Parts: sequence; C-alpha cells; structure tokens
Amino acid sequence: MELTENTLSSKEIFKGKIIKVRVDKVALPDGNESTREIVEHADAVAVVAIDDDENVWMVRQYRKPVELTLLEIPAGIIEENEDPLAGAKRELAEETGLRAGHWEKILSYYSSPGFSDEMLYLYMARNLTEGEASLDKDEFLKIEKIPLEKAYRLIFEGKILDGKSIIGIQHAYFRLKKQGG
Repeated sequence: MELTENTLSSKEIFKGKIIKVRVDKVALPDGNESTREIVEHADAVAVVAIDDDENVWMVRQYRKPVELTLLEIPAGIIEENEDPLAGAKRELAEETGLRAGHWEKILSYYSSPGFSDEMLYLYMARNLTEGEASLDKDEFLKIEKIPLEKAYRLIFEGKILDGKSIIGIQHAYFRLKKQGG
C-alpha cells in the first residue's frame, strides 16, 4: 500500500514572526479525504558545548508554551540562507559567549513531524574559549556549567525535559564516556 498523502488544497491561516500555520486537505492512501494542520517553522540548530573539564554549557530559559523554566543546550533558529554550522556557531556565541575550536555534527532530525516541518541540526562543540554573550533584546536566560555525568543523570531524573538537550547530552555521554573520545 502506498502511504503518501496527496495535497488537494492548502490554506494559510496564520503568519507570525516565527511560524506559519496552514491547513491542508489531503487524499488518504485508501481514497478518503482528511485535513492536516501544519506548522511551518524555520530550521534550527542546537549545540552541546563541552569544555576541557567535561562540563556541558547549558542555559535556563522560561518557555511560555509549557509555562516552565527549562534547562537546555544553546539553540536557535537558522537565519535565511545561513549554513547550519554557521548558525550553530552564531547561536553558541550569542547565548553563552563561547567560541569553539572543534565542531562535530551529531545529526539532523525533524523535531516534531506530526505537525511541524522544522529540521533541527545538532552539533557538539569542543576546545571552548569564553567571551561575552550578546542576547536578543527579548531573550532572558542564565548560563550554567554542568558536569556531563550529572547532566546525563538529570535526564533520567526528569529534570531535563527538552528533546534536543536529551539527544545531545546522551550522544556526548556515549561518545566521551563509553567510547573514550
């Protein structure tokens, strides 16, 4: 059975600064029709920044959609026509003031493909040097350095709830602690 849903019509119902929302009428594989609510979101980057003492540099930031202050790895939206690695370097510098001498792409993934087209590019940064952060005027966060072992435990204690942070920290933990590199 073919699983593709063919778009019969599409209507934009909201256009904001960060997202667009549209409703698509689709033909289902069995011949019936349905609707899909789709959030169009710019692609994003996230960085697991690990210093020479194996601390993960993280930020605490209030997230209005979930009404919580979350502990996350630095991240942000890729600017128009910006290369994902360049966006990762920019976001790390803006949020933490850090620059990295070594960059490694971990992976790319759709953050929530059930309703959004956002692709997230995840990187690990090493050989860090500190500088001044330059936050956006509407961005408020606290920078924290957390030992990698502790950050890994915080995931399983339910204290790190952000998907990109969970994936990034688990990758770094496995790579640095289990593979020794």
